Amino acid sequence: MGKKEKTLTVVLDTNVLVSALLFKGELSRLVDLWKKDNIIPVFSRETFGEFRTVLGYPKFSLTGQEIKMLIEEEVLPFFEIIEITEKVRICRDPDDNKFIACAVSASAKFVISGDRDLLDVGKYKSVRIISASEFLRRF
Repeated sequence: MGKKEKTLTVVLDTNVLVSALLFKGELSRLVDLWKKDNIIPVFSRETFGEFRTVLGYPKFSLTGQEIKMLIEEEVLPFFEIIEITEKVRICRDPDDNKFIACAVSASAKFVISGDRDLLDVGKYKSVRIISASEFLRRF
């Protein structure tokens, strides 16, 4: 892989991010990419808030301490937090607009998602919305 390419700024939707962090498999390669500075993942206040909420879901059985450790050691050192500068209303599910707004505001190239409502948008301005497996194949 190397560092031939410039570091890519990306937005990871919540499900992709949680899966990458909590489960071993194809998506966990994303963690390696951000730890090696191949990608710069970006949060807005809204996308981070959703991520933090989802980590607390009972199905993941994470303690408060485990959530704190994940955020402080695996996420915050590698992610940029940006202010939303542009509202977006394009998704069937209005709750998903925050990921595209985050990407546009951060000048990110990609939103990486497994959410059909986001994937069906495909592209908004200069942001491509693609699946994690497609992103990992290209990278």
